Amino acid sequence: MPAYSFEAIDQQGQPRKGVLEADTARAARGLLRAQSLIPLAVNPVAGGQAHAGGGGWQRWLGGGRVFSATGLAVWTRQLAGLMSSGLPLERALTALMEEADSERQRNLVASLRAEVNAGSPFARALSGHSRDFSPIYTAVIGAGEQSGSLDLVLERLADDLEQRQALAQKLMGAALYPAIVTLVAIAIVIFLVSYVVPQVANVFAGTKRALPFLTVMMLGLSDLVRNYGWLMLGALVAAGIAARVALARPAVAERFDALWLTLPLVGRLARGYNAARFASTLAMLATAGVPILRALQAASETLNNRAMRTDALDALVLVREGAPLASALAQKKRFPGIVSMFARLGEQTGQLPLMLQRAANQLSGEVQRRAMQLATILEPLLIVAMGGVVMMIVLAVLLPIIQLNQFVK
Repeated sequence: MPAYSFEAIDQQGQPRKGVLEADTARAARGLLRAQSLIPLAVNPVAGGQAHAGGGGWQRWLGGGRVFSATGLAVWTRQLAGLMSSGLPLERALTALMEEADSERQRNLVASLRAEVNAGSPFARALSGHSRDFSPIYTAVIGAGEQSGSLDLVLERLADDLEQRQALAQKLMGAALYPAIVTLVAIAIVIFLVSYVVPQVANVFAGTKRALPFLTVMMLGLSDLVRNYGWLMLGALVAAGIAARVALARPAVAERFDALWLTLPLVGRLARGYNAARFASTLAMLATAGVPILRALQAASETLNNRAMRTDALDALVLVREGAPLASALAQKKRFPGIVSMFARLGEQTGQLPLMLQRAANQLSGEVQRRAMQLATILEPLLIVAMGGVVMMIVLAVLLPIIQLNQFVK
């Protein structure tokens, strides 16, 4: 039965908003009048309209999504808890609709409930909202429905979403402080070079004495920044746009990602992070009962690094031809050896999902440790570098004063 969002007023003239189910918009208006409400607007809640409720700024910032990454994990956990307590899917969706935080979320859940009530599988209902529910999310739900263990699959899916979000937040937190220090340092240096140094130079312009080399160098840098600063900024923006256009080509992007993996520190972090996501997704899909070839295809789509994605798809071809998963992954050197090692143990013991999840947990822990170590090293290095640059600027200002003082004496 379709869902309709409505705006109405009651007998006291108070505005009312909500979502109801009816066969047609006319029937929805009839239901409102039966509740002593005067309908003002009745609109169908469809997959695209659930996303269209936000303003333009929301679409720019969030891509039109109703759920954030954290919000989706919380919503999945709530749905899993309701179903584990014995509630049918329709009643669980009704409860989540009533407790929705926003109208857009309420409309989305109402649309899902309407499609489920009409006889559509839950996975098919989710696939109509691809912005909020990825193909992997939908595939796991579909496998849970087919196996009759949707509540257990939802619990596993919520665990995976929370672990992935926690890892992303820790990496973001480790990179945030160095990024802020770098931006502040650049702003301070630009201010000193473009404003303070020229002011000091004007004071000594009438002395007719040769300025120290460091001061002359800083004055030249100051003139460069003041005269060509906007031009250099435009060149940086143009270079960024050109790089973005070039990376839009798959071949160029794959070569860039392959080169990125060879970098000393961030390359190992990128390998570990992508391998952890791949192993975790593959373990989750295998636990849900998804066939291995389909699970490999879906897990490869979670890889941000295109070079590793190509390797995963090559491994998929080898598995399709009859090779064991462990040997297929072992041939791809961009994947850490721990993935193929645990995959081999899983194939030998018949516990492939468990072993893949252990590999994912170990890789995630290693990525977190390396990220924190890198942040710990970068913080003092950035502070020392910033102090060194500021010291040079201060010396460039003080040296003429010291020179003039010695001349006066």
